[in-house]
Amino acid sequence: MHHPEIRTVNVTRYLSPLREGGSMPAIAEADDGFLYVLKFRGAGQGIKALIAELIGGEIARAVGLRMPEIVFAQLNETFGRTEADEEIQDLLKASTGLNLALHYLSGSVTFDPVVTTIDATLASQIVWLDCLLMNVDRTPRNTNMLLWHKELWLIDHGACLYFHHSWDNWQQQALRPFTLIKDQVLLPLATELNAVDAGFRLVLTNDIIHSIVSLIPDEWLVLDSPFTTAEEHRRAYEYFLINRIAQSAIFLKEAQDARK
Repeated sequence: MHHPEIRTVNVTRYLSPLREGGSMPAIAEADDGFLYVLKFRGAGQGIKALIAELIGGEIARAVGLRMPEIVFAQLNETFGRTEADEEIQDLLKASTGLNLALHYLSGSVTFDPVVTTIDATLASQIVWLDCLLMNVDRTPRNTNMLLWHKELWLIDHGACLYFHHSWDNWQQQALRPFTLIKDQVLLPLATELNAVDAGFRLVLTNDIIHSIVSLIPDEWLVLDSPFTTAEEHRRAYEYFLINRIAQSAIFLKEAQDARK
């Protein structure tokens, strides 16, 4: 059984911004000697994007999809002082404290469906995941998948769970089809959705969802929150995911109809 654990590293060097990302993540080095793609709490979508990244990435890992290791990344307040670029300096200053980072897959290339064909089962697994997470950001324009050592890796789940930017009608949102799945880059290949649904529902037990949601740091849950406590906020994510999985037939039908 998958019980996730997240290491914490300290950022030691800011190397370069990844300007193709709207939130301007960066390549950075940490005190464990590894390079990471660092996602900043001070970026546009803020901590909500980090929560979505954490939940989405660890659910992907739980169902057996390839994800770079996710770590918590501590950023010291001194970083903003030495950066010459004013925009980056502001971002670093706004991101002092606990951020999120993914292991940097050096030498990877962006997945291009025209160049690389993947099998129907893998395509169906990724489409199912994106239906669950309401991921608006895996389209032909921006696939958010990498090829690394001839294997497909998923990245960038920060745009998932978009309901949490307002929490309006969030209980009802759990039971809604995900209409934007029509734009998912792998949808034409996803012919095995029923089989994937049966398998993933067995894997994503309530205990697994609880263990993943429990990873969210308290300090990320008390800022800009409609809930009284961090624990209440955390349980809302858990409730949403458990109910959405239980009613997966709703989003499954939407994906199958969109394929047709």
